[in-house]
Amino acid sequence: MPTLATIARNAAVDAVAALLNSGDIRFETSGNAQVALCGFGATAFGSAATGSATANAISDDSDADGGTVDHAVLRKSDTSEVMECTCGTSGSDINLSSLTIGAGDTVKVTSFTLSQAAS
Repeated sequence: MPTLATIARNAAVDAVAALLNSGDIRFETSGNAQVALCGFGATAFGSAATGSATANAISDDSDADGGTVDHAVLRKSDTSEVMECTCGTSGSDINLSSLTIGAGDTVKVTSFTLSQAAS
């Protein structure tokens, strides 16, 4: 299997990160209904280093729709899907303190990192 050099890993991460500028993270049920929506800033991520980039501040959803989170969709500012992530309480792409979100709850994303493996 080929191995990506760090320069290629950084380029891949930076390209995906740029797609998320002013986009959002939409948390959804298994039936794709919105549970919560948190927004990326105009510059969603810092520059990649060693194949990873850390998100800049992500806005809270201070009035969540509520429901049981199954997955999250990362979207561009025009709402087109960039990627889908698994959600759980541990060992998932996105780990939440609870998958059950109440209507009107505040949902915060405290950190988020995009990474590209070398192989």
